[in-house]
Amino acid sequence: MIRNLALAALLAASAAHAQDIKGPVKIVVGYPAGGSADVVARLVADKIKDDLKQPVVVENKVGAGGRVAAETTKALPADGTTLMIANIAVMTLAPLSFAKLNYDPVKDYAPVAHVANFQLGFAAGPATGTTGPAASMKDFVAWAQANRANASFGSPAAGSLPHFFGVLIGQGIGVELLHVPFNGSAPMRTAVLGGQIATVTDTLPDLTELHKSGKLRVLGTSGAKRSAALPDVPTMTELGFPNVTGFGWFGFYAPAGTPKPIVDRLNAAIVKAINAPDVRERITALGFEPTGTSPEEFARVMAADTARWGPVIKASGFKGDQ
Repeated sequence: MIRNLALAALLAASAAHAQDIKGPVKIVVGYPAGGSADVVARLVADKIKDDLKQPVVVENKVGAGGRVAAETTKALPADGTTLMIANIAVMTLAPLSFAKLNYDPVKDYAPVAHVANFQLGFAAGPATGTTGPAASMKDFVAWAQANRANASFGSPAAGSLPHFFGVLIGQGIGVELLHVPFNGSAPMRTAVLGGQIATVTDTLPDLTELHKSGKLRVLGTSGAKRSAALPDVPTMTELGFPNVTGFGWFGFYAPAGTPKPIVDRLNAAIVKAINAPDVRERITALGFEPTGTSPEEFARVMAADTARWGPVIKASGFKGDQ
């Protein structure tokens, strides 16, 4: 009996040791320092270093909307020392938009943990009303139907989630909205505030302060329920457009081939970090909704979003290679 207990303890210790990360961990971020993905990566890095008993560093590999980071990560060691934080645009939308992509989101990576959702917002600028932005979605639809030649929406980038959310809105209201892509949110906001474009679609955190100041009016949000950041703004479903929904998200990945026990070890550390009260508070303050899932749940999210956005991207006619 004692021998059996000793053997069980030895096997348990060996299994735990096999799951140890043997070396410093690098988190690759495909976006600039100070951006939301970078902030989340650094919050998580600071927490998991003690759990994993290894240094954790963040490396920014900026370029091509996060795709450079994805190309870099797939070739890095698959031993638990490499993680990447990426969003829906890189891991779900790009494969649906680009005929030639130097990575495969399913074959080249192991999902580790989905960490946060974010809603999208549809906002009207001063061009849609006589004294300022349209007061409601009903007012905007009436304006768009009467001003089809000027009914446009801006997005931070062609091929981005806000781009395809705008396509959904046009389909929902029965007015083809001209898409005007920008190189980022800042020039897009300048254009809509100046009346050069009628409306914009963007992540809700990027629209919240402008809505509160009255410079723009967020007419509807993409979530299943109202955002805690803007509880006065109805969802598109509430407004009668149940198909105009969708979430953006961030999640962590490891290179394909990373052993399952190591993936599970990383997942446990990341989910623990996301559930820490101080981290949840910071992520929520950024306008995101903290989650924290198993690798299997994360894989299901990716598959569901591929099915969700594939027809929308096809209907938009957007091709990233052209």
